[in-house]
Amino acid sequence: MLPAKADLDRQAAYLTHELEPRLAQAQAGQRAVFFVDAAHFVVAPFLGFLWSLTRVFLRAPAGRQRFNVLGALNAITHELVTITNDTYITATEVRALLRQLAALNLGVPLTVILDNARYQRCAQVIALAASLDIDLCFLPPYSPNLNVIERLWKFVKKQCLYSTYYADFATFKTAIIRCLSQAHTTHRAALDSLLILRFQRFEKVQFPPT
Repeated sequence: MLPAKADLDRQAAYLTHELEPRLAQAQAGQRAVFFVDAAHFVVAPFLGFLWSLTRVFLRAPAGRQRFNVLGALNAITHELVTITNDTYITATEVRALLRQLAALNLGVPLTVILDNARYQRCAQVIALAASLDIDLCFLPPYSPNLNVIERLWKFVKKQCLYSTYYADFATFKTAIIRCLSQAHTTHRAALDSLLILRFQRFEKVQFPPT
């Protein structure tokens, strides 16, 4: 699906003039680029595929508790840095994530690619990034197709949530944390092919008549 308010010309210009030059530097070892986004995993039924000749009832978890993960994904190495909680992601968590990235001491300029959520594009975050010498590169509005970490969130949902029942919130959280912790081991081969630096572009889009 293509977000209805996406500006395709603006996305193309952003790719050409902002994102691709920074990624070229990252591939040459001259810059570190991290894709940042928050995922909100909700304890709720997620059906995969279901086909049955008879009537079948499936257990579903009660409540709507959610486990929040604010992540920063290295565009080249696929290293993942995270901040998690059970409440809300705010500017406080974003600032904590920036400090963690700065503490890596990578020895090259650091760019963070992120969307325009208010808690990310606020004065506190921008000021801290400047003090840490972190380059904030904001995506055009409605451009999840340009944020590689979105693919990681979809992968985690497929691995942990689809057609899976969790008896309690603690078990639910543990499954997600385990999946993320195995990104460089068990899931490395799958993620290396999924997180490539190719971006879906919508140059010849046709919409059904309204």
